[in-house]
Amino acid sequence: MPTFVAMKWTFASSASTGHVTAVVKPTSSEFSADLATLIEARAERGVKGWLHQVAGAEQFVRVLTSKGDAAEMAHSGRKAGAELAGLLSKNKISNLSLEAGDATFHVAEGLALAAYRYTRLLGKKAKEAWTLDSVEVVGLSARDAKRLEVLMAAVTEARDLINTPVLDLTAEDLAARAEELGQIYGFKVTVLNQAKIESLKMGGLLGVNKGSVDPATFSILEYKPEKAVNSAPYVLVGKGVVYDTGGLSLKPSNFMDTMKCDMSGAAAVIGTLCAVAGQGLPVHVIGLIPATDNRPGGNAITPGDVITISDGTTVEVLNTDAEGRLILADALHYAKKYKPQLVIDLATLTGAAARAIGPNATVAMGNASREVWEQLQTSAANTHERLVEFPFWDEYNDLLKSEIADLKNIGGAEAGAITAGKFLEHFTDYPYVHLDIAGPAFLDSPWGYYGKGGTGVGVRLLTDFLTHVAS
Repeated sequence: MPTFVAMKWTFASSASTGHVTAVVKPTSSEFSADLATLIEARAERGVKGWLHQVAGAEQFVRVLTSKGDAAEMAHSGRKAGAELAGLLSKNKISNLSLEAGDATFHVAEGLALAAYRYTRLLGKKAKEAWTLDSVEVVGLSARDAKRLEVLMAAVTEARDLINTPVLDLTAEDLAARAEELGQIYGFKVTVLNQAKIESLKMGGLLGVNKGSVDPATFSILEYKPEKAVNSAPYVLVGKGVVYDTGGLSLKPSNFMDTMKCDMSGAAAVIGTLCAVAGQGLPVHVIGLIPATDNRPGGNAITPGDVITISDGTTVEVLNTDAEGRLILADALHYAKKYKPQLVIDLATLTGAAARAIGPNATVAMGNASREVWEQLQTSAANTHERLVEFPFWDEYNDLLKSEIADLKNIGGAEAGAITAGKFLEHFTDYPYVHLDIAGPAFLDSPWGYYGKGGTGVGVRLLTDFLTHVAS
C-alpha cells in the first residue's frame, strides 16, 4: 500500500481590501519580465489581466478578471490563477499570498489546480521539482476558506489516485485508501472481498477479474448526516479498473501506457465523498466502486464467452476491452437496494466519447428528469467541467441484441458511447445519469487549469451539484 501525502495549501480568511492581489516574495527581475510578457499577450487577446508594481522587496500582482455572468467570471478567475501558477513554476517561486476581491476564491482555485504536481515517485529528481509550498489567501469568509481547502484536498486526492501506477495501487490498495479517507473525512466504508463478491454472483466483476492474479473488491462508501435533506440517497458509481490491458482483446502498447487512469471514475467518487463529508453538507450520498485490473492472464474471459450479471442478465462478451460496462452493471444492479433518488455513474468508458469531443467536456446521457439535467448543466457551467448531452433513444438498444444471450457487450462501430450507456441503463430501475469522462479524465498535455496526467474531473462538478441539493 503506497503512502499518500497530499499537497497542502492554507486558505485563510481576513478583511478584504477590494482587489485580488498576489504578493510574491522576493523580488525577481526574471519574474517581472515574464509577467510583462504575459500582460502583453493577454492584452493582445483583449483579455483584461495583470497589473504589476514593485514596492520594496515585494511584488504585487493585481488580477483584473473579465466581466460577465457568474460562471464566466469564475472561469476567468481560474484561468488567471492558472497563468500565475505557470509564472511561479518557471521562476521557482513556492510561496505567495492572494488578497481580497470577489474573484479571490476562483483565482486561488485555478492556482491550486494548475500548481498540482505528482511527485511521490520522483526519487532523486524530487529536489529539482517545483511545488507550491504555501498559499495564503485572505479576503475569504471562514466558510469559503474551509470550502476551498476541502475541495482542493479532495481533487488532489483523486488526482493522486489516478496518477499512481498499478504496481502501487491494486484493487485492494484502492479500497484500503478509501477506508483511510473515510476515517479522515467522516464517511463509512465497507469493502466486500472476493468471497463476498462471489456470494453476490457479480458475474461482470468476477468475469473481468478472471485474468488477474489480484482479487477484485467492491467498496461501499456512505455519508449520512443526521439532518440530511434527502430521504432517498444520491448514489455515485465509479468505474475502478485500476489497469486496463484490454484483456485478450489486447490494446496496442501506445494505447496502454496511460491505462492506470481507467479508475478515474472511482477516484472521482472517492474525491466527491471527501469533499461532501469534509464540508459537512446535509445530504445523504453513497458511493459504489467495483474494482479490478483487466489482464489477459490465467482464465481470462475470451471473446465469445457468455457471463451472467448479478441480476441474472446473460451477456455475450465480444470484446474484452469493453470491460468497464461489465463491472458497472453489477454495481448499478446493487444500487437498486437503496431505492435511490438518483444514480450517477462516472467512467472512462469509451474511446468514442473521447474522439467525439476530446478533453473539452464529458459526454453525458441518461433518463433523469429535465430538472436534474438543468441543475447538472448549471453545476457544469459553475465549475467549467462541461457536459455535452448525447441522445438516449431506445432505438440504440437494437444494436446490443445478441443471438445467444440477453445482450452483447458492444454495439458496433457506430454510436459507441451511446450504446455503452444504453447497455448500462439495462441494469437500472431508477433515475439515471451516465457520465463518460474518457476525454477529460487524463491529459497527455496541459489543458485549461490542468497539467498532464489525472485531472480528477467530476469531483468539482458533483460537489457543486450536491451543494445545490443540500441548500
